Amino acid sequence: MSPSLPAGSAGVGLIGCGRIGRLHARHLAGIDGLRLAAVCDAVPAASASLAAELGVPVAGSPAALMARSDVDAVAICSPTETHVDLVVAAAEAGLPAFCEKPVSLDLAEAERAISAVAAAGTAVQLGFNRRFDPSHRAVAIAARNGELGELHIVRITSRDPVPPPHDYVVGSGGIFADMMIHDFDMARFVTGAEAAEVYAVGAVRVDPAIGEFGDWDTVASVLTHTDGTITTIDNSRQAVYGYDQRVEAFGSAGAMASQNPNVHSAIRSAPTGAASAPMPWFFAERYAESYRAEWAAFVEVLAGEPPPVTLEDGRACLAIALAATRSAQQGCPVRVAEISA
Repeated sequence: MSPSLPAGSAGVGLIGCGRIGRLHARHLAGIDGLRLAAVCDAVPAASASLAAELGVPVAGSPAALMARSDVDAVAICSPTETHVDLVVAAAEAGLPAFCEKPVSLDLAEAERAISAVAAAGTAVQLGFNRRFDPSHRAVAIAARNGELGELHIVRITSRDPVPPPHDYVVGSGGIFADMMIHDFDMARFVTGAEAAEVYAVGAVRVDPAIGEFGDWDTVASVLTHTDGTITTIDNSRQAVYGYDQRVEAFGSAGAMASQNPNVHSAIRSAPTGAASAPMPWFFAERYAESYRAEWAAFVEVLAGEPPPVTLEDGRACLAIALAATRSAQQGCPVRVAEISA
C-alpha cells in the first residue's frame, strides 16, 4: 500500500477528456480532499476545452502530467486499450490511481497491471461505480449480512436508452466486456461469491449494424456462483423509456430489490389516471450520486485505506465477460476457470 498523503487536498491529474473523463473531472472537482490539478488528452482540443471549463492547466502528455509536482494521484479515463500502460506508468511514478473499467480486454494485460501495482506498493481503485449507488449497495449489504437468509437467486436488469455509436461498438470489446461487465461486478458484489460457470445468449434485436460488427445488442446470462447462488442478468442497448437499472436478491428469509428512481417524486392525477415523472435518461444522471461517492472513497484510499474496488475485481469480471462471450458464440455453458487457465 502506498503511504498516505499529507492532510489537505490531493491534486489529481486526469488523463482522458472524453465523455467519461469530463464527467469524472466535474465530480472530483467538487469533493472535499481532492482538487483537479491538470488534464491531458491525445486530442488537444478536448483537453483545452475541459481545462478552460474548470480552470486548470493542460499537460502535454501523460508522462508530463505525472511529473507535475502538484499531481498526487492520477485518474485514468482514456480508452480501454491505454489503461494498462497508464496504470503501470503511474505505479512506476509512485502515484496512486483511479482507473475506469475495464482495466483491459486481455487477462494477461490485466495481470501485468496487477503485478506492477503490487511491485510498486501503490494503490488503484477501479471504476465500478454502481457499487456506490445507495439502493444497489443496500441490497448487497442485506444479502451479504445474512438479512435475506441463504441467498438463492440474484436478478439484475441493465438496459441503455439508446444504442452507442457504431465506432464505439467496434472498439468496445463487445457487450459482455463493455456493458454487462458492470453487472458481473454487481453479481460478485451482492453474492460475495465468484462465478464458476456462465451460460449466455445473444441476439440482435435493435440495430442490425451491431450484428454486422460481430456483437449483440440484446443479451442474457446465467451465472452459477461457487456457493450455489444463481444470478440472472439481462441487457439491452435500447430501452425507449429510459435508463433501466434494477437489482434483486432473493433468499430463504426474504427478498430485497433496488428500483429505478424517477426524475422527481411528484405524481399528477387526472380522470385518465395517475402519472409520475420519467426515470433518468442515462448513466450520468442516474448515477450522479454514486460517482460522487466513489470519489469520496478515493479520498480514503489516498489516506491509506485499501481500495474498495481493486484491479483483482476487474480481472475477475473480465474473466466472466470473456467466458460469457465464448458461451454466446458456442451456445453452451463455459467454466470461468477455462478462461483463467
